[in-house]
Amino acid sequence: VDGWKAGDRVLVNPLNKKKGLMGEMMDGGMAEYCLVSVEQLIRMPDGVSFEEAAALPVAYGTAHRMLITHNTIKKGDRVLVLGASGGVGTGCVILAKMLGAEVIACAGSADKLERLKALGADHVIDYKTTDFSKWAVEKYGKPQRRTYEGGVDVVINFTGGDTWVPSLRCLKRGGSLLVCGATAGHDPKEDLRYIWSFELKVIGSNSFYDDDLSALMSMIASGRIKPVIDKVLPLEQAAEGLRLIQDREVMGKVIVTP
Repeated sequence: VDGWKAGDRVLVNPLNKKKGLMGEMMDGGMAEYCLVSVEQLIRMPDGVSFEEAAALPVAYGTAHRMLITHNTIKKGDRVLVLGASGGVGTGCVILAKMLGAEVIACAGSADKLERLKALGADHVIDYKTTDFSKWAVEKYGKPQRRTYEGGVDVVINFTGGDTWVPSLRCLKRGGSLLVCGATAGHDPKEDLRYIWSFELKVIGSNSFYDDDLSALMSMIASGRIKPVIDKVLPLEQAAEGLRLIQDREVMGKVIVTP
């Protein structure tokens, strides 16, 4: 292998271009040793720990591509993030704040809401007790068809399901609905009237690339962002890490170390 030597500090992009995503289409990296293609190696800059680098794929890379690579958020935007306490969600909160947005973060427990406030969210909503769409309309006003008053500029929705139409309902005229997944259902009820009446944009974003991961590591090295790591567990407790994620007991990322 040219250009690399033993001892180089590298982040592995889990997306193998020929075989697919590690941990999904092929064996993952929860092992002491792991064989990867040279094309998957990304050099780690000084000032970035292995734990911080490991937190970036898949979630933070996905958030970076959706918000920054696609240039979907600008300073002063009102950005509502659904599922804000997970990996993609915390990444979106951090990056949106870095871009100068006013961030509304939605999560399902008081503890997570407090931690999202500490992370920089301007407003937090418990989606179990509060209708996020009605909250946004009451806070910012009902979106108007003939002006650009009311509503939020951007809703980040990678859940789908029952949250889809409420997301459309609270967007201002010309607003954007960003989607990179469908954790609660890929075939939600639709209402096209909101899309044409308010000239809404539905913007899809798929996965991440080396450039997204490299840019994130540069941000960490320069102190601009810090990924949210809930727990760092030894390899022997990998199953516990998966359980924590499955049971939604995690804020941000779980890192497994060999």
